[in-house]
Amino acid sequence: MSIAFLVTSLIVVASPGTGVLFTMAAGLSRGMRASIVAAFGCTLGTLPHIAAAVTGLAALLNASAVAFQTLKYAGVVYLLFMAWNTLKEKGALSVEDEQSPRSARQVIRSGVLVNILNPKLSIFFFAFLPQFVSTGEPNYLWRMLELSSVFMLITFVVFVGYGVFAASIRQHVTSRPQVLGWMRRTFAGAFVLLGAKLALAER
Repeated sequence: MSIAFLVTSLIVVASPGTGVLFTMAAGLSRGMRASIVAAFGCTLGTLPHIAAAVTGLAALLNASAVAFQTLKYAGVVYLLFMAWNTLKEKGALSVEDEQSPRSARQVIRSGVLVNILNPKLSIFFFAFLPQFVSTGEPNYLWRMLELSSVFMLITFVVFVGYGVFAASIRQHVTSRPQVLGWMRRTFAGAFVLLGAKLALAER
C-alpha cells in the first residue's frame, strides 16, 4: 500500500463535504451512537461509486450527459430537501428525546443517499483509483478492490472522528436554543451551498 494513496485518500476524505456535514449533524442532534451509524451509512454510500469505477460504469456516466444530469439533479434536490428539513427541525439537526429517536436504518438510509446521489464521486473514483494500480498488474481487479476497501475504512474512521467530536459538544449546543438555532441555519445554508456546487458541476 503506497503512502501516496493513503495520504491522498486522507486529504480527500477529511475535506468537508456532504458526508462530513451529515455525520456531524447526527452527532450534534442525536449523540455519539447516531454519529457512528451516520458515518457507516455515508461509507456505504461510496460502494456504488466504487463499483462503478471498478466495472467501468463511471466511464458511461462520464460520457452520457443525460445520465450525469439526472443523477446530479436528484442529488441537488435531496440536498435542498435536507436543508429545508433542517430549518424545519425535522432533518439532520432535529434534537429528539429518547421516546422518539430515529432508527439506525433511517439514519443509514439518509447517509447512503447523501453520497450515492453525487455523480462526481463515481467519476472521481474512476480517475483516482487507477492511478495507484499498474496497468500490467496481473491481479488488477483485486488490487482495485483492495484500494477501495482501504479508502472506505479511511472514510469510516475519519467520519467517526468528526461525529464523535460533534457529539462531545452536543450538550453545549442543545442546552442553548439560540446556539442551536444558529447551528440549524448554518447547516441548512451549507447544504444549500453544496447543492449549488453540485448543480454547477460539469462532467
